[in-house]
Amino acid sequence: MNSHTSTNDTLRIPLSRSLLMLRLGVFVVMLMWTLDKFINPAHSSKVFSGFYGIDWLSQNVSYVVGAIELLLVLAFVAGLWRRWSYGAVLLIHAVSTFSSYKMYLLPFDNLLFFAAWPMLAACLTLYWLRDWDTLCVIPTRVKG
Repeated sequence: MNSHTSTNDTLRIPLSRSLLMLRLGVFVVMLMWTLDKFINPAHSSKVFSGFYGIDWLSQNVSYVVGAIELLLVLAFVAGLWRRWSYGAVLLIHAVSTFSSYKMYLLPFDNLLFFAAWPMLAACLTLYWLRDWDTLCVIPTRVKG
């Protein structure tokens, strides 16, 4: 760093790269959960019933939920409408993480559930730093 380089310039590139990697990592997990609603809707029904108390999720409803979630996840990975898409992904994952609280009471029988916590931290980080997540995003407004 020389005297002509500000801290913002020094951090901008590594920060945007780091945020892109977080966004892609969260996207992969969310995409797999979304595809599950199409590929194995019976599993989705069990998850919604067991963790959220929603017993009425039929196969057709699973497809609708999956389609809406797919649009959201694609907007998220493209960096579109970041306040809303990142916020919605954060909300969905937070509900999923907190609704699994019973799994955390028997931690060694349910170790994989603990992977939700670093992902929740990644979602929160992306939401808080969304204005700096500028690499590989589709611009939504023209500045001028």
